[in-house]
Order: sequence, then structure tokens, then C-alpha cells
Amino acid sequence: MSAVVAGLAAGLVLFPGLAPNSVGRLGSLLEAFLPWLGLVVVVLLGVGLLRRSAVTLLALLLPAAAWTYTFGGLLLPGAPPGARDLVVVQHNVSDENTDPAGTARALAAAGPDLIALEELVPSALPVYERALAREYPHHAVRGTVGLWSRHPLTGTRPLDIKPEGIGEDWRRGLRTSARTPHGDIAVYVAHLPSVRLGAGGLVSHRRDESAGLLGRAVAAETRDPVVLLGDLNGTVDDRGLAPLTTRMNVAERGFAFSYPAGLPLTRIDQVMARSATVADIRALPATGSDHLPVAARITLD
Repeated sequence: MSAVVAGLAAGLVLFPGLAPNSVGRLGSLLEAFLPWLGLVVVVLLGVGLLRRSAVTLLALLLPAAAWTYTFGGLLLPGAPPGARDLVVVQHNVSDENTDPAGTARALAAAGPDLIALEELVPSALPVYERALAREYPHHAVRGTVGLWSRHPLTGTRPLDIKPEGIGEDWRRGLRTSARTPHGDIAVYVAHLPSVRLGAGGLVSHRRDESAGLLGRAVAAETRDPVVLLGDLNGTVDDRGLAPLTTRMNVAERGFAFSYPAGLPLTRIDQVMARSATVADIRALPATGSDHLPVAARITLD
């Protein structure tokens, strides 16, 4: 039995696409927590030691090797910072955040060039504007998403990523251009629809549709590099985000689990780039949100 469990775990880590999405979006659900399949190794180790079973101890080598091959690189130290690096922060600040001023100060303390925020409500927006104005004099807000920048922003426009059946007041995307010391970069900020886990499994069709619209917008972008910041309500392993992950680079180092803030189990807050490298990503300390902020270092090609 231990060999079967080990083989199944290794197969799912290496080939999660084998898990079907036709029933309850089982594949996407698995992919949301894929790194945690490494716990099978820990369980098999405990069973093997308890039973003094050489077969079980040998069997655990298979999922251990699969996990190391798939995720081990995320644990390696990153390259030292370079002259063409940008630091960005991505944070869903929560529409129920009772301390927007403290949240803004915490994000600015990381010293990023760009700060992307989602779930900006009208009552909190002026607080973020005041708290960030001195260090981030340039900002753009469309609907409930916004970007604060040390560098001038131009060509800002709303981004239509609204799936079918959602009201016209749903505005969760913007596109702008940041004039950095290393040249202009296109910046996208997005907040994709939430997914829900119910009796019938994972409900993600609206998130998937919105990801497809966002992917097409990025594909049509004529400027490079492109940086995407957002709460995408999916992990980089989730096939529902394939319209983005097949077109953009994801973080080469770091897990940066960001949700839920009290017990982070997954990262649904993402930083992606085209014609640039997301060298590393890390979670920042908790704010008044149910998400943790994430900070990433982007190396421009």
C-alpha cells in the first residue's frame, strides 16, 4: 500500500494535469495546494520508521524526488540584486480592513517601486492616497484596483476582464505604463473573481473566464516588458490560469503563501512578467487584511 501511495503522490506532483477537471474542478483544487503533497513524504517516513519497513522507506524516495524536482528550486537562494531590478508589492487590502493607514505604511516600508492594491473601497481610498502620497506621488485607480508608483504613470485605462453575467459596476482591472529609469514598462493590475468550494466541488468558471480575458489583453500588449500584479484567485500551478502562465514568467524563487493571512496555505496573490524575470517572491508581515502582502524582485531583461 505504501508503494501505491508513494507512486500516486509522485505522479500527481509531476503530472497534476492527469487529475480531471470535468468533475467538481478536482484538478484545479489539487493544483491550488500542490506543494503540500510533499507531506506524503513525511507521513511515509513516520510509517516506515514506526513499522521498521524498508519497503516504505524506499517508497518515499519516489515522491521526495518528484517534489524536489518540481518545487526544490523555489527554495534555492536567489541571485544578488542587480542594477536593472524593480521591487514590487502586491496586496489585496480587503474591503473590511479597519486600518488602511497602517496597511499603507507597512507596504511602503518594504521600499518597492510599485504597489498594487485590490479591494479599494471609496471610504478607504483617500486614506491610502494620503498615506502613500509622499513616497509614491504617482497613482492610478480604476474601480477597486489601483497602482502607486515612484515613477510617472501614463496611458492609464480600465481593463475589461468582467465575465458574463456580472453587473456593469464590477471594475477590477487597469493597464498603465510606468516610466522607470530603465525604460517604460506596461503594468497590469487585476483582481479575478473568487472561487468557491461547495458540495459539488470547486466553482471557478468565472475566474477562468476572467483569466482568459486578461490573457488575451496581455497577448495584445505591444509594449515590453509587461508586469502583471494582482489577486488572481489561483496559484501558478492552477490550469485555470494557463492563459496567463503560458504567456508570462512566474517567480523563480520563493513560495510566498499569502492566503489566508492567519494560516497561509496557498499563494493566490501573483506577480508575473513578460520580457522580464521574476527573480524571487516573498510574503510580508500581516496587515489588517485577510491576505498577506507579497513582494517580488523583477529583473528587466
